[in-house]
Amino acid sequence: MGPKPSQPQTGELFRPRLDEQINMKHPLVRLGALIDWAEIERTFAVSFTSGRGRPALAPRLVAGLLYLQHTFDASDEAVVNTWVENPYWQFFCGETYLQTELPIDPSSLTRWRKRVGEEGVEMLLAASIDAARRGGVIKKASVQQVIVDTTVMPKAIAHPTDSRLLERSRQHLVKVAEGNGLKLRQNYNRIAPRLAAQIGRYAHAKQFKRMNKAVRTLRTRVGRVHREVARQLHMLPEAAQAKVQDLLQRTGRILSQRTKDKNKLYALHAPEVECISKGKARTPYEFGVKVSIATTLKEGSPRFQCNK
Repeated sequence: MGPKPSQPQTGELFRPRLDEQINMKHPLVRLGALIDWAEIERTFAVSFTSGRGRPALAPRLVAGLLYLQHTFDASDEAVVNTWVENPYWQFFCGETYLQTELPIDPSSLTRWRKRVGEEGVEMLLAASIDAARRGGVIKKASVQQVIVDTTVMPKAIAHPTDSRLLERSRQHLVKVAEGNGLKLRQNYNRIAPRLAAQIGRYAHAKQFKRMNKAVRTLRTRVGRVHREVARQLHMLPEAAQAKVQDLLQRTGRILSQRTKDKNKLYALHAPEVECISKGKARTPYEFGVKVSIATTLKEGSPRFQCNK
């Protein structure tokens, strides 16, 4: 269980509380009173344990930030910076007194989302539905019939080309080899970027025979680096072997896949990305994941998404 919201020190005896300064009829204040934060803390207790070092963050703080980020469609940096400026956001996340410093580093929100996992997201969804019931937004019978639709959630990835994927894989392999003290006979740091750039020029000029020849050459170079790292995998500590093995497996998929193959890898950092046909004239294909959206039949709420 994480630490409780900060309490005033001895020198802050006369510091006013947030509930004495804000409008208690504000929608966020009313929503915070409807959510079962105790159940969320019990569910998140396993992910928020800290055996050594500084104590883990309060589960309500992280859950509240995730709620606010989704509600206001904010980035990691925006939700943290706005939290400092908005007392209603702080009260919603469980703070008793006004805070003037960032509650969490924006870059760490990604790690907290991974620690929460799918079970934590399902818990947050269930808590939001229960809050809607207690608030009278929906009735118990409203969720018996729902409307389900699917769409595509595009991912923030560069347009996947063979040259870009091969060069990115080589860069990651060289980086992980240097970081773990592995010696490569050749890393192709000068040749491979030039090949990738030349492939783009050939494609722009529609010189496809030259382009395909350059792609084969680049694939050969990346394959050599891939095999050399794989041969030295046993020299790494067990903690690093799993990460390097995953990188090798993804690089192997990129090396072996061809144009008309199914289940291709379109992004080295996001293996879940798929090429989905939307039928639009401007963008007939989109790279992302399939999303299901369900709404109640009468009220049209709540709205929730499920990545497949």
